[in-house]
Amino acid sequence: MVVPGKIACDGFAFIEGPRWYCGALWFSDFYDEAVFRLRPGSVAEPVVSIPQRPSGLGWLPNGDLLIASMLDKTVYRYAGNGELACHADVSKVAERRINDMLVDPKGRAWVGNFGFDLPEGDPVAPGTLARVDPDGSVHAAAGDLLFANGMALLAKGHTLVVAETFRGCLTAFDISPTAELYNRRVWAPLPEGAVPDGICVDAEGAIWVASPTTGTVLRLAEGGAILDVIDTGRQAIACALGGQDGRTLFVSTAVATDRETCLAARSARIEAYAVAVPGAVAD
Repeated sequence: MVVPGKIACDGFAFIEGPRWYCGALWFSDFYDEAVFRLRPGSVAEPVVSIPQRPSGLGWLPNGDLLIASMLDKTVYRYAGNGELACHADVSKVAERRINDMLVDPKGRAWVGNFGFDLPEGDPVAPGTLARVDPDGSVHAAAGDLLFANGMALLAKGHTLVVAETFRGCLTAFDISPTAELYNRRVWAPLPEGAVPDGICVDAEGAIWVASPTTGTVLRLAEGGAILDVIDTGRQAIACALGGQDGRTLFVSTAVATDRETCLAARSARIEAYAVAVPGAVAD
Protein backbone atom coordinates (compact mmCIF):
# COMPACT_ATOMS: atom_id res chain seq x y z
CA MET A 1 0.00 0.00 0.00
CA VAL A 2 1.35 3.42 -0.99
CA VAL A 3 0.90 6.25 1.50
CA PRO A 4 -0.51 9.62 0.32
CA GLY A 5 1.97 11.79 -1.49
CA LYS A 6 3.59 15.07 -0.54
CA ILE A 7 4.40 17.92 -2.89
CA ALA A 8 8.17 18.05 -3.33
CA CYS A 9 8.11 21.17 -5.52
CA ASP A 10 5.55 23.04 -7.60
CA GLY A 11 5.00 26.17 -9.68
CA PHE A 12 6.64 24.81 -12.84
CA ALA A 13 5.46 24.81 -16.46
CA PHE A 14 5.92 21.17 -17.53
CA ILE A 15 8.27 18.72 -15.83
CA GLU A 16 9.88 15.75 -17.57
CA GLY A 17 12.78 13.37 -17.06
CA PRO A 18 13.06 13.17 -13.25
CA ARG A 19 16.25 11.40 -12.16
CA TRP A 20 17.79 10.79 -8.74
CA TYR A 21 21.55 11.36 -8.87
CA CYS A 22 24.17 12.13 -6.23
CA GLY A 23 21.70 12.85 -3.45
CA ALA A 24 19.38 15.12 -5.42
CA LEU A 25 16.44 14.97 -7.79
CA TRP A 26 17.15 16.38 -11.25
CA PHE A 27 14.48 17.19 -13.85
CA SER A 28 13.77 19.12 -17.02
CA ASP A 29 11.15 21.78 -17.52
CA PHE A 30 10.18 21.78 -21.21
CA TYR A 31 8.74 25.24 -21.35
CA ASP A 32 11.02 26.96 -18.84
CA GLU A 33 13.81 25.61 -21.07
CA ALA A 34 16.07 24.59 -18.20
CA VAL A 35 17.31 21.66 -16.14
CA PHE A 36 16.73 21.87 -12.39
CA ARG A 37 18.15 20.18 -9.30
CA LEU A 38 16.21 19.64 -6.08
CA ARG A 39 18.24 18.86 -2.96
CA PRO A 40 16.43 17.51 0.10
CA GLY A 41 15.24 20.31 2.37
CA SER A 42 15.86 22.97 -0.25
CA VAL A 43 14.12 24.50 -3.26
CA ALA A 44 14.66 23.51 -6.87
CA GLU A 45 17.49 25.47 -8.46
CA PRO A 46 18.21 25.96 -12.18
CA VAL A 47 21.35 24.19 -13.36
CA VAL A 48 21.61 24.94 -17.07
CA SER A 49 19.48 26.57 -19.76
CA ILE A 50 18.46 24.53 -22.83
CA PRO A 51 16.73 26.90 -25.30
CA GLN A 52 15.44 24.09 -27.57
CA ARG A 53 13.55 22.35 -24.74
CA PRO A 54 15.26 19.80 -22.49
CA SER A 55 13.79 16.36 -21.87
CA GLY A 56 15.69 13.17 -20.99
CA LEU A 57 18.69 13.32 -18.64
CA GLY A 58 21.53 10.96 -17.79
CA TRP A 59 25.16 10.90 -16.69
CA LEU A 60 28.34 9.62 -18.28
CA PRO A 61 30.66 7.51 -16.13
CA ASN A 62 32.85 10.59 -15.54
CA GLY A 63 29.89 12.53 -14.11
CA ASP A 64 29.14 14.76 -17.10
CA LEU A 65 25.42 15.38 -17.54
CA LEU A 66 23.82 14.49 -20.88
CA ILE A 67 20.66 16.38 -21.87
CA ALA A 68 18.30 15.51 -24.73
CA SER A 69 17.37 18.79 -26.45
CA MET A 70 14.06 18.18 -28.19
CA LEU A 71 13.68 20.66 -31.01
CA ASP A 72 17.23 20.63 -32.40
CA LYS A 73 17.57 16.84 -31.95
CA THR A 74 20.84 17.23 -30.09
CA VAL A 75 22.27 15.55 -27.02
CA TYR A 76 24.32 18.08 -25.08
CA ARG A 77 27.04 17.41 -22.54
CA TYR A 78 27.34 19.60 -19.45
CA ALA A 79 30.39 19.31 -17.20
CA GLY A 80 29.18 21.80 -14.59
CA ASN A 81 31.29 24.72 -15.77
CA GLY A 82 28.40 26.73 -17.23
CA GLU A 83 29.14 25.72 -20.82
CA LEU A 84 27.37 23.19 -23.04
CA ALA A 85 29.06 21.02 -25.64
CA CYS A 86 27.38 19.03 -28.40
CA HIS A 87 27.76 15.37 -27.52
CA ALA A 88 25.75 14.07 -30.51
CA ASP A 89 23.50 15.25 -33.32
CA VAL A 90 20.83 12.57 -33.71
CA SER A 91 18.90 14.26 -36.53
CA LYS A 92 19.94 11.64 -39.11
CA VAL A 93 18.23 8.94 -37.03
CA ALA A 94 15.38 10.76 -35.27
CA GLU A 95 12.39 11.37 -37.54
CA ARG A 96 10.91 14.08 -35.31
CA ARG A 97 11.73 15.88 -32.06
CA ILE A 98 13.60 13.77 -29.55
CA ASN A 99 12.22 13.10 -26.11
CA ASP A 100 13.23 10.85 -23.23
CA MET A 101 16.67 9.30 -22.91
CA LEU A 102 18.41 6.66 -20.83
CA VAL A 103 22.16 6.69 -20.27
CA ASP A 104 23.43 3.25 -19.27
CA PRO A 105 26.41 2.50 -16.97
CA LYS A 106 28.68 2.14 -20.00
CA GLY A 107 27.89 5.69 -21.12
CA ARG A 108 25.65 4.76 -24.05
CA ALA A 109 22.65 7.02 -24.48
CA TRP A 110 19.41 5.53 -25.78
CA VAL A 111 17.31 8.34 -27.26
CA GLY A 112 13.67 8.14 -28.30
CA ASN A 113 11.74 10.46 -30.58
CA PHE A 114 8.09 11.21 -31.27
CA GLY A 115 8.05 9.65 -34.75
CA PHE A 116 5.43 12.21 -35.79
CA ASP A 117 4.62 15.82 -34.97
CA LEU A 118 2.09 15.37 -32.19
CA PRO A 119 1.52 19.10 -31.49
CA GLU A 120 0.83 19.74 -35.19
CA GLY A 121 -1.71 16.93 -35.42
CA ASP A 122 0.28 14.61 -37.69
CA PRO A 123 -1.08 11.08 -38.04
CA VAL A 124 0.55 8.54 -35.74
CA ALA A 125 3.72 7.15 -37.32
CA PRO A 126 6.54 4.96 -36.00
CA GLY A 127 9.92 6.32 -34.98
CA THR A 128 13.47 5.05 -34.58
CA LEU A 129 15.29 4.65 -31.29
CA ALA A 130 18.83 6.06 -31.47
CA ARG A 131 21.90 4.79 -29.68
CA VAL A 132 24.65 7.29 -28.96
CA ASP A 133 27.93 5.65 -28.05
CA PRO A 134 30.34 7.27 -25.56
CA ASP A 135 32.39 8.70 -28.43
CA GLY A 136 29.30 10.57 -29.70
CA SER A 137 28.68 8.33 -32.71
CA VAL A 138 24.98 7.82 -33.51
CA HIS A 139 23.33 4.56 -34.58
CA ALA A 140 19.79 3.43 -35.36
CA ALA A 141 19.05 0.94 -32.59
CA ALA A 142 15.44 -0.11 -33.27
CA GLY A 143 12.61 0.96 -35.58
CA ASP A 144 8.82 0.78 -35.63
CA LEU A 145 8.36 2.26 -32.17
CA LEU A 146 5.11 4.15 -31.64
CA PHE A 147 6.29 7.12 -29.61
CA ALA A 148 9.27 5.74 -27.69
CA ASN A 149 9.08 7.34 -24.28
CA GLY A 150 10.55 6.34 -20.90
CA MET A 151 13.18 3.61 -20.70
CA ALA A 152 14.65 1.31 -18.06
CA LEU A 153 17.31 -1.39 -17.76
CA LEU A 154 16.68 -4.88 -16.40
CA ALA A 155 18.67 -8.11 -16.04
CA LYS A 156 21.84 -6.36 -14.84
CA GLY A 157 21.81 -4.05 -17.82
CA HIS A 158 21.28 -6.73 -20.46
CA THR A 159 17.63 -5.85 -21.20
CA LEU A 160 16.29 -2.49 -22.36
CA VAL A 161 12.60 -1.74 -21.77
CA VAL A 162 10.98 1.05 -23.79
CA ALA A 163 7.58 2.58 -23.10
CA GLU A 164 5.65 2.73 -26.37
CA THR A 165 3.03 5.34 -25.55
CA PHE A 166 0.83 4.86 -28.61
CA ARG A 167 0.99 1.06 -28.45
CA GLY A 168 0.01 1.07 -24.81
CA CYS A 169 2.75 -1.33 -23.76
CA LEU A 170 6.27 -1.76 -22.47
CA THR A 171 8.52 -3.31 -25.10
CA ALA A 172 11.71 -5.17 -24.18
CA PHE A 173 14.90 -5.85 -26.11
CA ASP A 174 17.94 -7.88 -25.20
CA ILE A 175 21.23 -6.01 -25.60
CA SER A 176 24.07 -7.88 -27.30
CA PRO A 177 27.74 -7.51 -26.25
CA THR A 178 28.12 -5.14 -29.22
CA ALA A 179 25.11 -3.03 -28.09
CA GLU A 180 22.74 -4.35 -30.76
CA LEU A 181 19.09 -4.79 -29.76
CA TYR A 182 17.40 -8.13 -30.47
CA ASN A 183 14.64 -10.45 -29.25
CA ARG A 184 11.97 -7.77 -29.26
CA ARG A 185 8.87 -8.67 -27.26
CA VAL A 186 6.06 -7.12 -25.22
CA TRP A 187 7.26 -6.97 -21.62
CA ALA A 188 3.90 -5.81 -20.27
CA PRO A 189 0.67 -4.47 -21.78
CA LEU A 190 -1.02 -1.66 -19.90
CA PRO A 191 -4.66 -1.93 -18.80
CA GLU A 192 -7.30 -0.45 -21.07
CA GLY A 193 -7.27 3.34 -21.08
CA ALA A 194 -3.74 3.65 -19.68
CA VAL A 195 -0.66 4.62 -21.71
CA PRO A 196 2.99 4.59 -20.62
CA ASP A 197 5.00 7.80 -20.38
CA GLY A 198 7.97 7.91 -18.01
CA ILE A 199 9.05 4.71 -16.23
CA CYS A 200 11.52 3.50 -13.61
CA VAL A 201 12.55 0.10 -12.27
CA ASP A 202 12.83 -1.08 -8.67
CA ALA A 203 15.09 -3.59 -6.93
CA GLU A 204 12.61 -6.45 -7.49
CA GLY A 205 12.56 -5.90 -11.25
CA ALA A 206 9.07 -4.38 -11.27
CA ILE A 207 8.50 -1.22 -13.30
CA TRP A 208 6.63 1.87 -12.18
CA VAL A 209 4.78 3.42 -15.14
CA ALA A 210 3.33 6.93 -15.25
CA SER A 211 0.08 7.04 -17.23
CA PRO A 212 -1.12 10.56 -18.12
CA THR A 213 -4.47 9.40 -19.51
CA THR A 214 -5.55 7.79 -16.25
CA GLY A 215 -3.64 9.99 -13.80
CA THR A 216 -2.11 6.91 -12.24
CA VAL A 217 1.31 5.39 -11.65
CA LEU A 218 1.22 1.61 -12.00
CA ARG A 219 3.72 -0.87 -10.60
CA LEU A 220 3.83 -3.67 -13.16
CA ALA A 221 5.37 -7.12 -13.22
CA GLU A 222 6.56 -8.72 -16.44
CA GLY A 223 3.45 -9.91 -18.24
CA GLY A 224 1.33 -6.99 -17.05
CA ALA A 225 0.19 -7.97 -13.55
CA ILE A 226 -0.58 -4.81 -11.56
CA LEU A 227 1.26 -4.90 -8.23
CA ASP A 228 0.36 -1.44 -6.96
CA VAL A 229 -1.39 1.75 -8.09
CA ILE A 230 -1.00 5.41 -7.17
CA ASP A 231 -3.85 7.73 -8.21
CA THR A 232 -2.48 11.27 -8.51
CA GLY A 233 -5.73 12.89 -9.65
CA ARG A 234 -3.73 14.71 -12.34
CA GLN A 235 -1.84 13.73 -15.47
CA ALA A 236 1.03 11.50 -14.33
CA ILE A 237 3.93 12.28 -16.65
CA ALA A 238 7.08 10.57 -15.36
CA CYS A 239 8.55 8.94 -12.27
CA ALA A 240 11.84 8.19 -10.55
CA LEU A 241 12.86 6.28 -7.44
CA GLY A 242 15.26 7.98 -5.06
CA GLY A 243 15.60 9.61 -1.69
CA GLN A 244 17.96 8.69 1.11
CA ASP A 245 16.95 5.02 1.14
CA GLY A 246 15.72 4.77 -2.45
CA ARG A 247 12.12 4.30 -1.29
CA THR A 248 10.68 7.61 -2.45
CA LEU A 249 8.82 7.56 -5.74
CA PHE A 250 8.95 11.02 -7.30
CA VAL A 251 6.14 11.64 -9.79
CA SER A 252 5.87 14.63 -12.11
CA THR A 253 2.25 15.65 -12.66
CA ALA A 254 0.46 18.23 -14.76
CA VAL A 255 -3.00 19.46 -15.67
CA ALA A 256 -2.15 20.50 -19.25
CA THR A 257 0.48 19.87 -21.93
CA ASP A 258 0.27 22.76 -24.41
CA ARG A 259 2.88 25.48 -24.00
CA GLU A 260 0.66 28.54 -23.54
CA THR A 261 -1.58 26.94 -20.93
CA CYS A 262 1.35 25.47 -19.02
CA LEU A 263 3.25 28.74 -18.89
CA ALA A 264 0.15 30.63 -17.76
CA ALA A 265 -0.97 28.14 -15.13
CA ARG A 266 2.46 27.07 -13.80
CA SER A 267 0.74 24.12 -12.15
CA ALA A 268 3.27 21.38 -12.89
CA ARG A 269 4.74 19.78 -9.80
CA ILE A 270 6.60 16.80 -8.40
CA GLU A 271 4.86 14.65 -5.82
CA ALA A 272 6.71 12.26 -3.50
CA TYR A 273 5.32 8.90 -2.36
CA ALA A 274 6.81 6.44 0.13
CA VAL A 275 7.04 2.94 -1.37
CA ALA A 276 8.18 -0.40 0.04
CA VAL A 277 10.73 -1.49 -2.57
CA PRO A 278 13.73 0.77 -3.30
CA GLY A 279 15.02 1.66 -6.71
CA ALA A 280 17.38 -0.66 -8.55
CA VAL A 281 21.09 0.01 -8.21
CA ALA A 282 22.88 0.50 -11.53
CA ASP A 283 25.45 -2.17 -12.34
